[in-house]
Amino acid sequence: MPKLLLKDIGKIYVSEGNVAVGIRGVNLSFDKGEFVAVTGKSGSGKSTLLNVISGMDSYEEGEMYIDGEPTSHYMQSDWESYREKYISFIFQDYNIIESFTVLENVELALLHIEDKNARRKRALELLDRVGLSSHIKQKGSKLSGGQKQRTVIARALAKDSPIILADEPTGNLDSKTSEEIIELLKEVSKDKLLIIVTHNFEEVEKYATRHIRVFDGTVESDFNTSNINTLESTEVCKAKKEKSTSFCKKIENGFLLGKSLFLSKPKLSVFLCLLMIIGALGIFLVTTLSGDAANVFKPSYMFSHIDGRVVLTTENGSVLTEDEVKKIAEEYGALDYLRFDALLDLGYQNSVRVPLSDTFGDFEFIQALFTYKEHFGDDIIGRYPEKSNEVLLYLPISYKPIFGEDNLEKDKVTLNDMNLCVTGVKYFYDNNLSAKCLFTEDGFKIATAVHYMITNSSTSISLSVTSGDGSIEGQIPFYTIIPSFEIEDNKIFIESSYYDTIMQNAADSGTEVDQNLNITAVYYMYDYYNGYTDQMVFKKGFTDESFTDVKPEIKLDDFFYGDRYSDKIIISDELLYSIANEVLDKSYTQVSLFFENDKAAHKASEKLQDAGYIAVPSDTTYELDAETTILNMLESIILIVFWAISIMFLAFFINLCSSRTLDAFKGEVAIMRSMGIQVTTIKIGMYLRMLLALIPAVFLVILLAVLIFTSPKFNGFFVYLYAWQYALIFIGMILLTVIATHKQISKLFGESVKKSLRGGARG
Repeated sequence: MPKLLLKDIGKIYVSEGNVAVGIRGVNLSFDKGEFVAVTGKSGSGKSTLLNVISGMDSYEEGEMYIDGEPTSHYMQSDWESYREKYISFIFQDYNIIESFTVLENVELALLHIEDKNARRKRALELLDRVGLSSHIKQKGSKLSGGQKQRTVIARALAKDSPIILADEPTGNLDSKTSEEIIELLKEVSKDKLLIIVTHNFEEVEKYATRHIRVFDGTVESDFNTSNINTLESTEVCKAKKEKSTSFCKKIENGFLLGKSLFLSKPKLSVFLCLLMIIGALGIFLVTTLSGDAANVFKPSYMFSHIDGRVVLTTENGSVLTEDEVKKIAEEYGALDYLRFDALLDLGYQNSVRVPLSDTFGDFEFIQALFTYKEHFGDDIIGRYPEKSNEVLLYLPISYKPIFGEDNLEKDKVTLNDMNLCVTGVKYFYDNNLSAKCLFTEDGFKIATAVHYMITNSSTSISLSVTSGDGSIEGQIPFYTIIPSFEIEDNKIFIESSYYDTIMQNAADSGTEVDQNLNITAVYYMYDYYNGYTDQMVFKKGFTDESFTDVKPEIKLDDFFYGDRYSDKIIISDELLYSIANEVLDKSYTQVSLFFENDKAAHKASEKLQDAGYIAVPSDTTYELDAETTILNMLESIILIVFWAISIMFLAFFINLCSSRTLDAFKGEVAIMRSMGIQVTTIKIGMYLRMLLALIPAVFLVILLAVLIFTSPKFNGFFVYLYAWQYALIFIGMILLTVIATHKQISKLFGESVKKSLRGGARG
């Protein structure tokens, strides 16, 4: 059975409506050990015959058999496998991969050898055989014509295919080099089928065992010469193993090829890396700038969510006493409780004010959640608060320029005109988190009292001034009550035109006010429909001895309200707390119970509801009103559309530019296909080359993210991204890269090898 059999083979070319016959009615058979010379005039069809035999071009008529198997049904993938198993091709224009070194060109044909060291050893042996040992590190582009042809022959030998096809291998060489090449081909073809197309039969006459003449697309003559090619090993082809490489090996070879492709053209690879960096950084910046779009999906909690918290009140809105709350907590297994919990639910309705200088109005608001009994780790700057007027701030790193790291206790912040000393700061990078203001337990209670008494719009406090004999009476409304930790308990400082008037009237009437004057604090409950409906005179009264005639060390100008109203009262924090406690004790109807976790909180709330209480776990959500929902949705849609358009633009940009870089490898891919390199290996190599360009982009995105989110200057401008979001960015970049590469690879492999090769003209 012949190795190769052609029966009535015909090849037809169709171009722009014109039909041309390449070859027709070709009947030939070939066997191993033959040195076949094919000659003919230019355009006679000899190169077409070689292209059909190699599977680089299709045939439209007849049948070609390989080892007795027909090939007319072969698809493109079948021809790729056929070349991988049977064909080594030596081209007239060399088709060396010029960006690869001589050694890499030969090793490319040795990927079937699994051991890397064995592969290198075999390549060096072959290069020594063709006389190129001293040129192994030279790139193909730097070689002479003879050196390129020797490299290609070494590459053909490395593949060890049973059929060697050579198309005008000496066409571009001088006579001496041509003779050396022919002798080398003769030497390597002893156990193989060698078919050589040449325009000069005299060059191969003394070596050829067979001479075929082609004229006008047909075989004009076919005769044996007197040369006999002695087979040194007739069993070589029979013993040749099938090169059925495992998928894992294909991946490994693809990785090796991808690495070589990436390193072979450094300028192009640098451009590709820059392209990927632009794409990755663009997606990162667009994503972090559009990060607020996800807020529309965040739940809206009815209360500040604290794990395990249950908000409790009675159905009739009655006040729960301290003993009642304690009993409920014990009965239902609460770990802790907070009777006056108003400060927990301030959220962003209130804020801490930070004076930036002595200039009025030069301050910064910190929107923070107020907390106590919380621990932020031991790596804080400064210390935890120990006194009622001390706080620790848990802040985004963007606030670091305000507080710094040294001498924190000099910093003052203001809450409802109450001056607080900052003893410690803990900075964090995740600007999605809420800032927090940590009090001591007593400090939290005082802050609650201050908030309730000063900001509650349904309450009012004034001072009633009377003399013992009733000769002096006056009601002083104080729109601004300022608590101060600097004033002694039971001391107050009054600055009021009303009070000055009362004192002046007393002096004018001759009343000795310093001995008989009484000042009583009066608390009013206010109803929006009926006005002041209730009032309570505090049992603790103030005499004139309670006044301090020296202003406290703090300056009134430090206070926000200080310059807005002329009437002020500055009282000690303990005094305000005692007043507020009386008010809260009689009017505050809500408490918080704390359980181990939200699951326990839900179980307890069900039991409390069964017992007749209104109990709501703090993770309970509510729907926003329609207007707010629509506005939030519109904002998110705009951000999402902006994000999508930006990503689409970047995808188009990456696809366009990367396609251009893949075009640069069109010739190399065609050469690899002509060599019979496995298609899977080539494709994996192309994908890997593109993915290698992503590595610098990944590192630069991570570096940029670290620089942005650890920088106080930039942290506040970009939405902090989490690991899963970076994973999505990188997966997205990988998908864009794979899609762009797949599109170009499909295009490259969609056409025949002959069409893809440079200078693939019909012969």
